[in-house]
Amino acid sequence: MDDMVYVERLTAFGLTRQEASIYLCLYKNGTLTGYEAAKLTGISRSNVYNALAGLAEKGAAYLLEGSSSRYMAVPIGELCDNKLRALAEAGRWLEQNMPTAVQPAEGYITIVGEQQILDKMHHMLEEAGKRIYLAASSEWVARFAPELSLLLAKRIKVVLLSDREPEGLKGAVFYRTEGKAEQVRLIEDSRYVLTGELTGSRQDICLYTGQRVLVDALKEAMRNEIKLIELTGKKKKTKGEAG
Repeated sequence: MDDMVYVERLTAFGLTRQEASIYLCLYKNGTLTGYEAAKLTGISRSNVYNALAGLAEKGAAYLLEGSSSRYMAVPIGELCDNKLRALAEAGRWLEQNMPTAVQPAEGYITIVGEQQILDKMHHMLEEAGKRIYLAASSEWVARFAPELSLLLAKRIKVVLLSDREPEGLKGAVFYRTEGKAEQVRLIEDSRYVLTGELTGSRQDICLYTGQRVLVDALKEAMRNEIKLIELTGKKKKTKGEAG
């Protein structure tokens, strides 16, 4: 696998790209001096020494004292656990201590980029209390399987419109649709909707709102689509659904 894939993931844990590249070099090669890391990565020695100091400060590398300073990568499992623990603690503190926020007027929010759209969808699913309607390709539905399974376990209604029946989502109501692989629509508790395009690109755009006009319009459109599917006999309750 291309090293840049690992570098990209490592930056999610607070490392710069240069620090991530040097961390990966340490991880692959064991203990290294700054000079050795510079030779292996092609990064200038001054930048390598700065990055190594940054890695040590961020808890991603250990400094081994000796005749020459050598560094080793903190094991990846330990690094991830430490970062996630620190984030959880920071999150709890912020939730308890943040000042009261001024609530903006309800409006239409444009969300750009695959990851930002997925983050919003994950949050909508986690916040659902009564029902979820999700129309998306089977690949995207599979990405949300853990949240959807949890909703079903809580007896929250889950209705899916997709090109292929999902596996392991017992109790969900499934409707087969065709030719809409790049479209995504999500309705949470008849209160919030997200609709737009989801292709896996940074240019993907979706609209999110709690405005009643759009919520009702999207509900009506999905209701009509479901009626048409029922007339053509493409509705299917997933295995394990009663009734």
